[in-house]
Amino acid sequence: MTQQGAVLQGYNNELVKCIEDLCMQKEELNKQIQQAEEEKSKLQYEINVLSKQLECVCEDLAQKVASRNELDKILAETEAAYMKILDSSRTLLNVLKKEVGSLKNTPEVKSN
Repeated sequence: MTQQGAVLQGYNNELVKCIEDLCMQKEELNKQIQQAEEEKSKLQYEINVLSKQLECVCEDLAQKVASRNELDKILAETEAAYMKILDSSRTLLNVLKKEVGSLKNTPEVKSN
């Protein structure tokens, strides 16, 4: 029986060692899980911060695009009005030249 007791003791020692190894593996996995959870939380925080920054940039961009579009409209209207002024000025100049030309062809009125 002593031999069987020794074999049983050997099995028991191996079982205890295996259980201790499993406990160490579990502790290591718990550390890795904790680190992964901390990294996940950190990344989620950074995502939230970046999302808020992106939202602000998008709003600012939308306002700037709207302002640019309004300026484009104002510029187009101003350029069109300016072209009308130029056309009117050219017409006025032509009429004035014609009137001055016709004045040169009329006899001068003599004063007494």
